[in-house]
Amino acid sequence: MVAWAPHECGCLLACASSDGYVSVLEFRDNSWTHQIFHAHGMGVNSISWAPAAVPGSLISSNPGPGQQRRFVTGGSDNLLKIWDYNPESKTYTLTQTLEGHSDWVRDVAWSPSILSKSYIASASQDKTVRIWTCDASNPGQWTSQQLEFDTVSWRVSWSPSGNILAVSGGDNKVSLWKENLKGQWEKVKDIEE
Repeated sequence: MVAWAPHECGCLLACASSDGYVSVLEFRDNSWTHQIFHAHGMGVNSISWAPAAVPGSLISSNPGPGQQRRFVTGGSDNLLKIWDYNPESKTYTLTQTLEGHSDWVRDVAWSPSILSKSYIASASQDKTVRIWTCDASNPGQWTSQQLEFDTVSWRVSWSPSGNILAVSGGDNKVSLWKENLKGQWEKVKDIEE
């Protein structure tokens, strides 16, 4: 799995590998630099960049730092891990581990929304999708809601506005999910062809 960073971060490409390592390539000053580090014990299945803007920065009267370099990985160790770039050491540091799946995390997707909440969706071999939420007023505190399926969940993808989640699975269906006014995620459409 490979993922380009938001363009505000520069020319960055993150690569997830089955050997448990993540590579981040950056093109700057007419050349490529390469960082590689161990991320998951049993293999990295997916990777997704966070939006470059900090959640809540558009609606806050006191915005924090403007841009961030941050991504999430999903691994065969059933974990999601959040990595932040440290500009002083010029390295990526593990800042948080999210636990909840009971089998491989097949895919992760960080919502492009930069409003008051940040969302990460994770699809798993355990026949669930978890939607992880972090409120801008309480950074670092992630909670999750679990969506259950009859088969393995393969992929998750957010709409460009970040408010609708598409989920594909082993049943050859795609379902669309949206958060209701009570903060619960509900299916709005099944697509079968």
